[in-house]
Amino acid sequence: MDPIAQTTSGTVRGREAGGVSTFQGIPYAAPLDGIRRFQAPAPPEPWDGVRSAVRFSADPPQGTLMPGLPSPWQPWNNTECLTVNVWTPDPSTSGLPVLVWIYGGAFLIGTASEPEYDGAVLARDGAVVVTLNYRVGFEGFGWLPDAPQNRAFLDQLAALRWVRENIAQFGGDPDNVTIFGESAGGTSVAALTACYAGRGLFRRAIGQSIAGGFLPESRARRTSERIAGELGVPATIEGFARLPSEEIHRVQRAPGEITPYGPVIDGDLVRGNPWKGLRAEVDLIAGFTRDEYRLFALNEDLTTKDPAETAARYGVSVQDYRAAYPELSDGDLHVLISSDAIFRMPTVWCAEKHAGHSFCYELTWPTPSLGGALGACHGLDVPLTFGNFEGPMAALVLGDPIPQEAEYLSAEIRKAWLSFAATGDPGWPEFRAGESLTRIWDSPVSVAADPEAASRKIWEKTT
Repeated sequence: MDPIAQTTSGTVRGREAGGVSTFQGIPYAAPLDGIRRFQAPAPPEPWDGVRSAVRFSADPPQGTLMPGLPSPWQPWNNTECLTVNVWTPDPSTSGLPVLVWIYGGAFLIGTASEPEYDGAVLARDGAVVVTLNYRVGFEGFGWLPDAPQNRAFLDQLAALRWVRENIAQFGGDPDNVTIFGESAGGTSVAALTACYAGRGLFRRAIGQSIAGGFLPESRARRTSERIAGELGVPATIEGFARLPSEEIHRVQRAPGEITPYGPVIDGDLVRGNPWKGLRAEVDLIAGFTRDEYRLFALNEDLTTKDPAETAARYGVSVQDYRAAYPELSDGDLHVLISSDAIFRMPTVWCAEKHAGHSFCYELTWPTPSLGGALGACHGLDVPLTFGNFEGPMAALVLGDPIPQEAEYLSAEIRKAWLSFAATGDPGWPEFRAGESLTRIWDSPVSVAADPEAASRKIWEKTT
């Protein structure tokens, strides 16, 4: 018999397979019609009867991260895209820990329907798993003077309020919610852990590859004014609401830019860099991969890279890096400095400066995919976290066949995440000043003291 659950907006019917009940495409906010694309999320529209919840909703409006790649979103898609998906081992039980996933995608792309984010494996291990859609691109982060800033975070908070109000109907404990995410999702986790609006909505947080890139409002405003100028409209809700989303997406990135968007320091929802104000009452895991930038360097000719230029871009000393890592080539040093600047150091700072219970990890297992060119690259932890080895990201970072080490690491990471969600203890020591004990995800797993001490000391001069 198909599982049925009651939500605050109406009744939903899911499906059961392999000991897990799945509910997909449940709205936590109203459709993004008209000016709603640039407003705070409105409450979902209630329904009568029993709503089928066996398919993902449409994706949020978005373009593409790489030129030539198709976007998962199309202009004719349904505007009801602010939805959640739930996997539960038993909707009739109670008190299960809850894991809420926030996807990455450079704040430019993303959807909860990616196969890598399927929550069945984690749910089968004993948790209620929730994934959510939130606005990306200009709809999520474009600055407008008459619109709320950081609308993507407002979406995430609305989804977390939905979890708070409804997850008990799916077997979950609303007082034991852990948010987790990677890249832009990990950065969202850090931002939500720092913001006052997140109080009472979650107890624990796992930030995977937390990025810097928190933008002053002046920079976000310049980006919007550039886009408005190219499109010939005023930088207002009314001006942009007249435009199809695809027109905005077409011009939103400047040449050579990975993404123009990031969390905007608005003095309200985002008061500054999150590592300067993480709420102590939230238990935190913060971690990264050893070779974060290797994934992005696939599109670069490393033989032409000058690490002095890279270091100058990020405000650090190339001499310090050469002294600390004398064995690295110029190309490898460029990768290391970029990895530190974009992901590794912001993540370390979150673990280091968190006033409550914090834990740190580093994924060092090098994938054999692409002949070993990726190392322990950005995104490698995502299929390992979910235990899902199908999908485009998994195929890229793991290759075929799936290495036995990936199976082993996936089981170890999932065990740690589930233990942390249930008890606050992932299975290795806390990250404390003077020790900086860090879980090393490799085969076998281990614990090391301050494994990135050399880079951390270089960056201490800049903070």
